[in-house]
Order: sequence, then structure tokens, then C-alpha cells
Amino acid sequence: MLGSRWNAFTRGAVAGLLATGLGLAGCAAAEPTSVESGGAGTAPAASSSALPTRTGTPGLRVGVVAAGLEHVWDIGFLPDGRALVTERAGRISLLSGTAPGAAVTPVAADLSDVYVQGEGGLMGLVVHPDFAQTRRFTTCQTHAEGGDPTDIRLVTWELSPDGTAASRVADPLVGGLPINPSGRHSGCRPTIAADGALLVGTGDTARGSVPQDLTSLGGKVLRVDLATGGPAPGNPFADADNPALRLVWTYGHRNVQGVAVAPQSGDAYSAEHGPDTDDEVNRLQAGGNYGWDPSQGGTVGGYDESVPMTDLQRFPDAVPAAWSSGRPVEAISGAAFLDGPQWGELDDVLAVGALRGQKLLLMTLGPDGAVTEVSVPAPLDDTFGRLRAVRLGPDGALFVTTSNGEDDKVLRIDPA
Repeated sequence: MLGSRWNAFTRGAVAGLLATGLGLAGCAAAEPTSVESGGAGTAPAASSSALPTRTGTPGLRVGVVAAGLEHVWDIGFLPDGRALVTERAGRISLLSGTAPGAAVTPVAADLSDVYVQGEGGLMGLVVHPDFAQTRRFTTCQTHAEGGDPTDIRLVTWELSPDGTAASRVADPLVGGLPINPSGRHSGCRPTIAADGALLVGTGDTARGSVPQDLTSLGGKVLRVDLATGGPAPGNPFADADNPALRLVWTYGHRNVQGVAVAPQSGDAYSAEHGPDTDDEVNRLQAGGNYGWDPSQGGTVGGYDESVPMTDLQRFPDAVPAAWSSGRPVEAISGAAFLDGPQWGELDDVLAVGALRGQKLLLMTLGPDGAVTEVSVPAPLDDTFGRLRAVRLGPDGALFVTTSNGEDDKVLRIDPA
């Protein structure tokens, strides 16, 4: 067990840590329109209030790869050791490497149609597994025509040989994801699954009927063929008449901000925002309903956030959360599994960033896939502000980006 080998630690619930001010002292406010007050909710059985929580971890070394950025939404790694990053304001940049002190070069790309508002803009990024041959990567972005927001879409790009420019080759790869003009609950995190399919976590755009509407691409995790934009083989609704439904892998989500794939099992997990209680980490099961329904079965209008994140009363077969934050929320974001012998006791631990909580949460999973322990490493506890993307690099280092709005950074984290 991880905890039995750690030296300095303090047992206690996350609620106890918050009560004593650990990790949230001096925090900025929650992300506007991302984590708002209003919902009462109920915590599933895996609530963090019942979990051992540690404030000490094996030593970590944190270095600043790049700085001077703005709301760094994602990072993707190229085969030659360089990396691409997206900024929410509508910029793509190329990092000269992944060691501290990398040079940052703008990538010329036509992003004039990106609708930058609130939580929306240029968001998630994946580099294609065959990038060495195709030079392709895919972004997730809010889209406008004539200045008016139309949808959220996935766009595939081809990077020039010298890395200075990118051109669109599939626009859109997938389109028609719902959008809120305020940008609220835009999602949108793409990740490559173990079998090569593209998993895309989406937001419900703060519309009550969207999460349970199987003809809407909002409030879902989609599973997409990266080459065609169609449904990946084996999708649970692949034979449906409705083209949107064919892409759906899971539904009943609020605002998915991270999707991570376990290196050993290939299981996928989502990280998503709760209202004023119960951020969730969910183990994704094909066709699963995760129980968020602010329309209360279509019986109320608007967006009623008093309902539970996982409403097991309305949906007895809903999938319970692998972890729930309880109150207050952390506004969890990107997520990735640590992998490799260099991580020692932390190998196979799920790392999850927090915006409001301004920390990195390290989650140990049990044999059933539920989270059994949570730790907060001191070097990433209220040190760099709001943490957005969390990605494992090809050399096994963990990369985390900040989302404070000015002088944002790409951080590299290695075992000490």
C-alpha cells in the first residue's frame, strides 16, 4: 500500500484539510461560470470525506518549462522532443523542448473563427499517434460564424515541417457540439484511448436537458474514429439512426475537464466539475449513465443545480463516482496517470489538477477502480495558482499547466 511506505503524512479527510486551511489558504475564487453556488447535491459513497488524505508525498521536483503564457489549456508532445501548447485566447505555440527553459515560438494558424468567451475558446489538444508520418494534431475549440457562436468542434491540423505554421485538414473532424454564448461549461478535453480511439469529454453548456439527451453531444464522453470523425468501432450506440448518438460513449455528465487512460488496464476515467458540491472522478463504462440531470426528467425548466451529481434515486442504474470531492469543490481539471518505475510508490497513481483548489491531487485506485487514498504534494499545493492541463510526457515526466490569466506556465514534474 502506498501509505505504509510514506514517511511524513497526516491522515484525515479532505473536509478536515479544508477546515484547517491546508491547500486553500489564499485561494482565488472559483472559476466564473465553471463552479458556481447553488446545488445542494448528495455525495456518492466514494466521497472524499471518507478517504484517507495525506499532505506529504515522496519527493517531487518541479521545473518551469515555459512562462509568460495565458490560460494554457493543453499540451501535446511531438516525436522529436518538442511540444505544442494551446492557449484559451486562441493561440498555438511550439515549445523547443520539455526541459526547463524551453523557447516558445508562435505557430501561425487561422484561428479567427474561435469564439473566445468565458470558459470557451481554444481548448484541448491531442497529437495524433502517427504524427511522425502525418504531422497531424487535433484541437477542440468554440466556433463562431460572423462573430456569432455556432458550436464547439474538433479540428484536425497539419503542422508544417519547420513547425512555424499549421493548416486545417479536417474542419470539422466533429462538429455540432452545443455551445453557450457565455462560454459556460464548454468542456472540452480530447485524449487518445488505449485502442487508438479519440475520447472527448464535453460540457453540458449549462442547459438542463442536455446531459440526458442522447441526441446531444453535450454532457458526454464521445468515442470517435480519429481518422474519419465517425463513431469508433464498438461504440454502444453505433447502430443508432441519429448520427450524434453513434458517437456517444457515456452520458449524464456535467462539465468534463479531463480524461485519463490507465496504462495497465486501459480503463478511462473522467474528471468533471460539480456545482457547489461533488466534483467527480468517474470510471467510464460503455453506455453508462453518470446521473447528472438538472432538468429532473424534463419536469423543470432552466438549470436546476440542486440535484445530485449522480442521482441514484432518479437513475438507480447510474454509475457511482470513483471519487467525489464533497463540499467545497476543488474544480478539478486535467488528469493523467503516472507511469514508469521512476515513480516508485507513485506508479499508476492518478494525478488530477484543481483550478479552484490550486493544487495537484494524487489518487490511489483500488482493485475495483474506486479511489482509496488522496494526497496533496507540497510543491504543488497552492504554489502556482490554478492548475489546468495534466499530461504525462513520453519520457515519463508529468506536465501541468497553470490557468491564472497572466504569466501562465508549463511545469515539468519529476520524482526527486
